[in-house]
Parts: sequence; C-alpha cells; structure tokens
Amino acid sequence: MATFTSLFLPNPIHFSTKKLVTNQTLFSSSSPDYIHFKSTNDKRQLIVPRVASIPYNPINVDYLEEEFSGHGVTFQGIGDNCVAQMTLENGSTAILMLPSGLITSYKAAMWHGGTDEMLHSSVFEEKKGSASIQGGVSLVLDFTTEYAHSWSPTNWALKNISGNSQHSIQVELISSESGAMVEVKHIVTLKKDELSSEVVISNSSSAPVQLTGCVLSHLRVSSPDATYAIGLEGSDFFSRPPFSSNFGIVPPDFGQKMGFGFGQMLSQMAFWRPNNPNNNGDQTKSDRGDSGQELEGEETDNYKHLREEMSQIYTSAPRNMTIIDRGRRNSVVVGRKGFEELYMLSPGSTHELYGKYSYICVGQSAMLKPIVVEAETVLRLGQDLHNPNL
Repeated sequence: MATFTSLFLPNPIHFSTKKLVTNQTLFSSSSPDYIHFKSTNDKRQLIVPRVASIPYNPINVDYLEEEFSGHGVTFQGIGDNCVAQMTLENGSTAILMLPSGLITSYKAAMWHGGTDEMLHSSVFEEKKGSASIQGGVSLVLDFTTEYAHSWSPTNWALKNISGNSQHSIQVELISSESGAMVEVKHIVTLKKDELSSEVVISNSSSAPVQLTGCVLSHLRVSSPDATYAIGLEGSDFFSRPPFSSNFGIVPPDFGQKMGFGFGQMLSQMAFWRPNNPNNNGDQTKSDRGDSGQELEGEETDNYKHLREEMSQIYTSAPRNMTIIDRGRRNSVVVGRKGFEELYMLSPGSTHELYGKYSYICVGQSAMLKPIVVEAETVLRLGQDLHNPNL
C-alpha cells in the first residue's frame, strides 16, 4: 500500500472559531489560546479553530491511523487540518500539523519526572470569528532556479513514519510544491532528549538551485527578562528588522524604542526577507532601503541577557548555543546543521509574564548569504533542540 497521503492547504492557517467538536484536542495544554470549553447538556464540548480554506482534499484520519499504527503517533482531525502527536514512553511529546508542517508543541521530559513545554505558539485573532496559528517551529524557505523561477514549500504530504515509542519516532514529510527535478523533504525526529527538524534537498537537475530562509523556532520562556543566551561571545552580527513569516510572532510595537528606525519600517509593514538577486519582485526584497540602519558588530557577552528588544543575525556563531530561562529553571541547547547563520529575536521584557510575547525566536538561517544546492546533489540542513534537563 502506498504511504503517500495527498494533503493540500495554502499558508497561512486561518480559522473560523465557531465549530464545535467533542474529541480531545491534540494541541498543547500549555497554550490555552488554542482551546475553549463549553458545557452543553452536561457534556463538556471543545471549541477548536477550524481551517477555512478551499479548495482542499479532506485528510483521511482513519487511513492514517491504520497505515501508520505501531510507531507511537496518533492522528486527529481538527477542522480541515490533521494533527499528529508523537509520544515516547519517557513522556516526551511533539505535535505536528498537517499539511502546514508547523510544529506547535514539544513537551520535554524533565528530571523531576514531569514534562515542560519548550515551544511557544498561540492563536491570534485577525477579525471577528477568524484567527490564525503562529509560533512553534516552521520552515520559511525560498528556492530560486537559474531561470529566476522561484517557489516556497508551504504544503507538506506525509510520506513515512518510522521508529517506536520506546526509543525515537521519525515523521517524514515531502513538499507538494517540489518540482520534478528538485525534491524537498522535512524530517521531524523526536528522541528522548531531543526534537530535530531536518530539511533534505535533492537537486536532480543539471543546474544549481539557490536557497534562502530559515528554520524558525519560538522558544517558550517565562520572560525575556529572565532569559540568557550562552556561547555567542566573539560572534559577528548584523542588526536587521524582524524576518517576515506567516508563522512568526512579532509585537505590533516592536522597534519603536530601539533607535534603529525599526518602528517606522514596521509601521509601513516593512518586514525583511532575504535579498534574492534573481528575483525582480518585492517578495524577497530587503525593505531597509538606503537608510543605513543595518548595524554590524561583535558580541562581547558570553552570557547575553535577552531582556531588551533585539533582531540580529549572527554570522559566526558556534554550532551549538544554549538558551537559559532562570524563571522556569530550565534550558535548551539549540544546534544547527548546514546553515551558516543564526537569527535571534527578543520581543523585549515590557510584556506580560508567561503571556503572548513570552518567547525567544531562534532561526538557523541563510538570510544574508544564500545557500547554493549544486546540480545532482543532496543537501541536508536542520536544527536540533536538545533537552539537557533530564
């Protein structure tokens, strides 16, 4: 039986919040914005956001359960989406949305026997009765050929699941936008002490392909005021406006007090995307213009306090660095593979504790300098979130 399930849905994920379902949600309980309960006829009903996108092919959850049973993954339909939950026997879990490929939750096993949510994700209301999911871990990638043809993987199909709940679980997705000559896979692996996102690009064409973008992660913290980045001392960096992404979370007032001109740019919706020399349009154009607001420097603090607003790209950061949250008394080691740049964003510490903007954004990136995937080669890129708290 073929193990390729067609899943079609454009980004971003939009919801109508009126649909009622009685099944238990698979969203992380640490993100209360996802779920609301209502008592009706002595039954506790769950109000879950519904994707409002047409046309689409409904996902056959029963088929997925039958085809991929025995690997520690369960499936649940949420509106027109499907939520896959990966669960290990030590308590670690990860939640993956299909077909967007967005990872909304990673609960890591802790030394005290419980689990703790490592990712920050939330539902943002766009207008009355409509909302969208943001945060978590997402792929924000742009591909361009030598003929200036470009595309971005936004829809993912489930290709295979391997492993088991005792040791590790691996979910393999393939982009439905991949052409006949370039194949893009997203492999999500949950281990006892780690969650990894790997991008595998197979270029079977006779010409190179250029890649820009990043693996974008929103790490949950109590507050940036209690959060530190360890290991960045000596790394060169550029200050840039926040990176544009369907799933990225940026406070609406970000940059107004930074003195870098970010406030003016953000008020004009001038979020930055990597400059693509082959693209004549505005989609991936830097909106910095000639204002000279880009700053270059060297990190002098090996125990960097992240309390202030920042949006920076490090070009010589170590392969592994650590984010410590003294408020929640935990940490996460962020590792990268293949990417040469590290993107970091802090929303600052003027917001509510444990609130909508209690996160640090980290991205393994190719924003300043594109990555070239040579002809007839396979390139592997990715990010590891290692849990040292066991």
